[in-house]
Amino acid sequence: MANDKRVRVGIVGGAGYTGGEMIRLLLNHPDVSISFVHSRSNAGNPLYAVHADLLGETERSFTAELSNDIDVMFLCLGHGESKKFLEATDIAPHIKIIDLSQDFRLGESVKGREFVYGLPELQRELIKQASNVANPGCFATAIQLGILPLAKAGLLKEVHTTGITGSTGAGQSLQATSHFTWRANNISTYKVLNHQHLKEIRRSLVQLQPGFGEAVNFVPVRGDFPRGIWVTSYLQCDLTLEEAVQLYKNYYAGHPFTHVSEKQIDLKQVVNTNKVLLQLEKVGDKLVIHSIEDNLVKGASGQAVQNMNLMCGLDETAGLKLKSIVF
Repeated sequence: MANDKRVRVGIVGGAGYTGGEMIRLLLNHPDVSISFVHSRSNAGNPLYAVHADLLGETERSFTAELSNDIDVMFLCLGHGESKKFLEATDIAPHIKIIDLSQDFRLGESVKGREFVYGLPELQRELIKQASNVANPGCFATAIQLGILPLAKAGLLKEVHTTGITGSTGAGQSLQATSHFTWRANNISTYKVLNHQHLKEIRRSLVQLQPGFGEAVNFVPVRGDFPRGIWVTSYLQCDLTLEEAVQLYKNYYAGHPFTHVSEKQIDLKQVVNTNKVLLQLEKVGDKLVIHSIEDNLVKGASGQAVQNMNLMCGLDETAGLKLKSIVF
């Protein structure tokens, strides 16, 4: 670390949505200094030329150059690009890497670097010791936090879950399904029962409940709003509502960003925060779990900062004490 004890970070792929959120969070982090923000296509342009919300926050520009004079490198690259980047680039061994793509979430390695799956509510202690972390997917985070307590208790059965995500979940590159005229006042499903996040979800569930082999039936939905994820999962469960709520509160005790609400929740409560809010209902013999998050914060860049805090021995909540805007 630098002489002033601040963690020196570099951001690779700084022009996308997750890169922009990473810059925004780290500019206001009390224990971090940003050494560079890398983007080949935007090299020389001010950060605010791409991320308009940074106008007045910084005069820093994108660069095409990399430096090994850092402590942590965030990879905010597209899926498949992080592995290519690490294969083609010499990164000093002392640099900790936090990858936001899906390239290393299933235990993959590259050039001797082994990656720990970075869901703090699942394996905080392993993350503290890790040199390389694979940040979880946005849907995977919300779904897992909704059912991990049941897996830990050995109570998980076949799960049915539906999740709706904002348009930023599709990335910054324009697609037919992210164009305003298509997305506004519209809704559609995609990758029904076959979403890529199911693999990392199952890996975590089996870790907590060995032998779990039942289906996780997931229907992803495109929403007509920019940010946030709402997930509703349900399964057969013999616990009473009171017993289930207590199970969840016990599991998440000591985890600063995951909270169980006994009142109805809504998406605005989590947008612009690193929180996940959970609300449980009991309907007949079914336990219903609602879990909500900001897909760009707890679902991506915020969780990556949370992982950096753990890896570097900082306060887990540093730079992440964010308030939602509910009206």
